[in-house]
Amino acid sequence: MNPALPSQPQYGLILTTTGSCEEAETIAQVLLEEHLAACVNYFEIKSLYRWQGEIHKDPEWQLIIKTNLEQQNAIESRISALHSYKLPEFLVIPFQGGSEVYLQWLGQQVPSRA
Repeated sequence: MNPALPSQPQYGLILTTTGSCEEAETIAQVLLEEHLAACVNYFEIKSLYRWQGEIHKDPEWQLIIKTNLEQQNAIESRISALHSYKLPEFLVIPFQGGSEVYLQWLGQQVPSRA
């Protein structure tokens, strides 16, 4: 019988939006400082969405968080604590592939849970 091999980490993207550049930068900085993300891209977008029965159109900042998805719960907790929205976007997109060298770098930046 073969011993169970350790599972490979699952890497992916987590998406969230904020209402300001400053809030996006704060969230990104905290996630990086706490080794919850390897990289966070953020940029201004225009959002059209339904909220409490009305359609809204607002400028927002999209964050693309590259991480080890074992950190998903910790990232969601940090975003909830730092975010100004009552219901922040929190979407998870697992990677199905990628450059082995890039994924190794990502794993070095965001270690697996002990």
